[in-house]
Amino acid sequence: MSSSVPEREPEEEVVVVHAGGCHCRRVRWRVEAPASVVAWVCNCSNCSVRGNTHFVVPAARFKLDGGPGAAEEFITTYTFGTHTARHTFCKVCGIASFYYPRSNPDGVAVTVACVDPGTLTHVEYRKADGKNWEEWFERSQIGGLSKGKAEE
Repeated sequence: MSSSVPEREPEEEVVVVHAGGCHCRRVRWRVEAPASVVAWVCNCSNCSVRGNTHFVVPAARFKLDGGPGAAEEFITTYTFGTHTARHTFCKVCGIASFYYPRSNPDGVAVTVACVDPGTLTHVEYRKADGKNWEEWFERSQIGGLSKGKAEE
């Protein structure tokens, strides 16, 4: 008789709706993501000066609040370098609560500090080497984070 422990099935990721936005609350959004997320601390020239730490979700799981045009009128965008990443921020308070990252142009990067309290149960912080982006991107597997389960 074997005394081995049976293998456990991997637990299903519990997806919750997180709300958040900028400091002045003119830009508000909701995002469907796990209660436990992996957040990237990036050292690129933009993220490092902003202190941005973000997690990535498929674009279909991110929605601006307030109906068509409500939040958009307060959002402006900055690009640099390859112009693939679209760094969005509030025109009024200047907070970048989300952006469209170079690593996942089909996804959205949500700033952890801009998520309203109460729905994130755990944040695992990982380093993103934005200064050496091409090398880091190949080994990081971040590109898959903006793909939904059905796309994998």
